[in-house]
Parts: sequence; C-alpha cells; structure tokens
Amino acid sequence: MKPIWIVDDDQSIRFVLEKALAREQFTVRSFSSGRDVLAALDDDEPQVLVSDIRMPGGSGIDLLSKVKARLPGLPVIIMTAFSDLDSAVSAFQGGAFEYLPKPFDLTKAVELIRRAVDESLREEVRDTVDKAMPEMLGQAPAMQDVFRAIGRLSQSNVTVLITGESGSGKELVARALHKHSPRGQGPFVAINTAAIPKDLLESELFGHERGAFTGAQTMRRGRFEQADGGTLFLDEIGDMPFDLQTRLLRVLSDGQFYRVGGHQPLKTNVRVIAATHQNLELRVKDGVFREDLYHRLNVIRLRLPALRERREDIAMLTRFFLQKSARELGVEAKRITDAAIARLQDFEFPGNVRQLENVCHWLTVMAPAQVVEPKDLPPELLALPESRPAPAPLAAGTPEPAAAVQAVHAAAAVIPGAAAADALPPAQAPSWLGDLEREARRRLEAGEAEVWDALTRQFEGQLIHTALDLTRGRRIEAAQKLGIGRNTITRKIQELGLED
Repeated sequence: MKPIWIVDDDQSIRFVLEKALAREQFTVRSFSSGRDVLAALDDDEPQVLVSDIRMPGGSGIDLLSKVKARLPGLPVIIMTAFSDLDSAVSAFQGGAFEYLPKPFDLTKAVELIRRAVDESLREEVRDTVDKAMPEMLGQAPAMQDVFRAIGRLSQSNVTVLITGESGSGKELVARALHKHSPRGQGPFVAINTAAIPKDLLESELFGHERGAFTGAQTMRRGRFEQADGGTLFLDEIGDMPFDLQTRLLRVLSDGQFYRVGGHQPLKTNVRVIAATHQNLELRVKDGVFREDLYHRLNVIRLRLPALRERREDIAMLTRFFLQKSARELGVEAKRITDAAIARLQDFEFPGNVRQLENVCHWLTVMAPAQVVEPKDLPPELLALPESRPAPAPLAAGTPEPAAAVQAVHAAAAVIPGAAAADALPPAQAPSWLGDLEREARRRLEAGEAEVWDALTRQFEGQLIHTALDLTRGRRIEAAQKLGIGRNTITRKIQELGLED
C-alpha cells in the first residue's frame, strides 16, 4: 500500500499524526507546503492526502484542486480550524473526502484516515474493473453458467430462447450473444412484442407497402429486413398474437415473408433470439402459443437467474450503477458503505437488476451525503419489499429525454422504480402525484406541444426554488439537500431562469 501524505506548516501537527499512524502500521510521508507535495507527485503518489487549509505559499484548497486534476480518485482530507469551516465545506464540492476540525481527537483522526484508506483501496479495485468493463457483470455461479453458455455459442447461429423474470437483463444476454457470434458485425435489432399494439406489430415485423392501409403513404421496411445479416431480438415473445405466430413460424422455417400489402416474397438471413418471462409450456397447453413455434424457438434455452439468486453480485452491480447514474446526471458519484450493501443484499428485489439500477438512480439524486449509509436507503423499499412491482420496461429503442432524466429520478423518490403515479398502489400514492396526473391529462387532451419538457421544467424549478428558500439562497447547501452537485444546481438555475 502507498504511504499516507501529511502536509502542514505546523511541525507539531505533522509529528503527532506521524507517530499515531506509525503505531497503526501505516507508512507516512510529511510535507511542510503544497509546493513540496506537487513536486513529489512527479515521482510518487499517496494512498490518502491529509492537508491543512491555511499554509504559507498556497492554501489547502488550491492544493486540493491541483491534486484532484492529476489524481481524481485520491481521497483528500482537509484539516481546518473551526473559523475556516465554511470555506472548507464549500471546497468539498471540489472533491474533498472529509474535513478534520482542529483541534482534533487523535483517535478520531486516525479512524477517519483509515476510512479514507479503505475507500481508496475500493476505488482502486473499481477502477481496475471499469477500465475493461464487460457488457455484463456477475461473479455468482448462476451467472458464470450464463457466461459459459454465451462462450459455447460464440461460433454458432443457432436460435436461442432466453427465459427469466422481468428486469433480469435478458436483452443484455441477447446483445452479448450477437456481439460474440459470427454475425457480430451485422445489425442487432430489438423489438418488444408486448409493447406494440397488435394492429401495428405485423407492420413493425414485416414492413408494409405504400397504400397497404390508411396512413401508409410510403413503403416501410420491417424489422426482419432491417436485421438482414444480423440478429433480431424478439422480447416478450410469449405475448405475440396467435395469428402473427403463424407468420413468424414461416419466416423461421424458410426465411421468406411478405410485407403487409405486398405480393412478392422477400428473403432474409436473420438469426432470431427470443426472450420471455412467461412459462411457454403452460401457454402452449392453454392454446395461446403455437407448439410448433415453441419447438422452433426452443433450440437452445438460457435461463437468466433472478437477482435474489445471485446476491453476491449486488455489491458490484450497485457500485457500477452509482457510477453510471452519476455520469448520466453530471454529478459526483456516490460511495456506499458495506453496511448499506448488506441491507440491499437482504432485499428480495422483485424487479431484479432493473429495480436495483433504479434504486441507484434514487440514491444519486436523493441521498443527502456523498457516502451512502443504511439510514440513507429508501425506507419504503426496505419496509415493504413484497408490494413493490417491477418497473414496466420501455419499448426497445425508446429514448429517455436527457433533460428530463433528473426530474423523473427525483420523482421516483417516493418509491424507487416508480416513474408515474400508477406505479404506486392507489392507497399509497401521495396526493401530488394525483395532481400531476390531472395536469398531464389536461395538457395532453388539449393537444399541447412539448408536455414532457414543460412539466419537467416546472417540476425541477419548484424543487430548486423550495430548496433555496429553505437554505436562504445558499446554493451549495441547497444542492446538498437535493442530492445534486454544485455545478448541476448552477446550470439548472440558469436554464430555468431562476437567477432572480
């Protein structure tokens, strides 16, 4: 492990910390000025940097910004007298790990440094993982079985049926199968058959000729044509209408199909990967799914485990999703303690990996501190795990407008995974969601344009206005209460015209 660096112009402070850390078997290197630290960084780097805030020749705040520019993942602890506390707190938005007020209790100081060391070691492991982040994560035996199956199928074009609960990552498996197959350079086209109305699904799959039906003003290529030479992923195949199953069977049998309204047969060279959360054998028995289509699809079956069957992966997935959410929202990534991870591992996660990702979005927006502890976790999630429905998936390819991502995540603060009022049981839905529903309905029925953007701006504006009112205009404190970064709140204030 690398040494702890201490920088303070007060020799007695350096001496006391050196001796205390040496007793804890830490290697220590001391400096009397920030200039010496910056020079030493050319040849070495610390595990943790502990710096005074006021020193001749440059402050600890200046040193913090320069060190962070070179080593963004380095934990920096700022030592400060009580009179310096306001300036130190302001600087934490620049990336300080924690502050150590003077005069300090030596035992608490060593404990704080130990926490920073532990965090630094965890960051090193995560950085190693992030540098070569695979498209799928999982160390559990059940996931290793899936990875091995993907490897065995890497040189095959065989049809695959992926089964698993909603939110367990079936499309990720399909994309991995495509990427590592001989068709990996070809297109990957996904369609959720449950998300498209029956009347439109046939045209989506097979395309249509001009004039085939009212509104068909031009010829349109369907998903089978778009996926020619590549892979077509049919998600929620168990919900496909019975009459379309017959057309799908023919395409799988001889590679031929007709556009809607067309008379010339078309050929396609497509590998089909299907997925479902339903029991297809039972649907065959009930007469709602063709048995011959079932056998055509069920050449190779991959079962994706539920998240509760791979609890050992929750820590890795949580930290990955916190990093991902922070990048999407343009804020500093939250860190999570082992105790908080343990609480998450006790939860059943009926919504599987998708629900865990939504929880991480919630924490990124709503957790009050940069380090997430058990008390910061959503109480509703942990109190009533059985009643939380899995969030409904977006149709394949549906974009989530970037300007509204933050508002949707903040709205989900009531229950992670809820993106609209109907995601809550009626008895539990707060009244403001009902007001939102009525306002959205009024605008939509009136045919107003850009309803999403208009309501999102009002939602974000009201959140920021309320936080600034509570903090008497102090933006940094308001950002901390909202769980967003200083740069984010400044940008939003400008975008929403809240400067006054």
